[in-house]
Amino acid sequence: MANRGLGTALTAVAAAQLLKLPMHYANTGRWDFRKIIGSGGMPSSHSSGVSALAVYTATKYGVKTPEFAISAMLGIIVMYDAMNIRRHAGEIAIQVNNLDEDVERLSGEHPGIYHKRRREKLKESLGHQPREVIAGSLLGACLGFIGALTAKR
Repeated sequence: MANRGLGTALTAVAAAQLLKLPMHYANTGRWDFRKIIGSGGMPSSHSSGVSALAVYTATKYGVKTPEFAISAMLGIIVMYDAMNIRRHAGEIAIQVNNLDEDVERLSGEHPGIYHKRRREKLKESLGHQPREVIAGSLLGACLGFIGALTAKR
């Protein structure tokens, strides 16, 4: 790849996505291959990618450069979004998905003449817990540092 920084960041994203499969198995005892392409879970691939880019840029060009400032701000925004906005949206999705059961329970009818059950559930695994973001950022930082050290001058 002509752009080593981008290649390093994409490698970090791929590594985090692949790690989600054995991490999920370790926690649940089940293999779920959808974790490889899904969002949420341990470690955060978004955090891994932006951390790899920021550390690559800092190592290769220095922390006083505009390139590092841009990559660091991108990383801060992405990790904040993953831990807060997207995680809260996932928690709201869980509550919305449970509304059907709540309505049926309250009405005493299953499913009730005036109530239609949702056909599709909202995606509940959108964001990350802080530990998932930290794990992703540590993975990305390591890969970003290695990518910068092994890059041709």
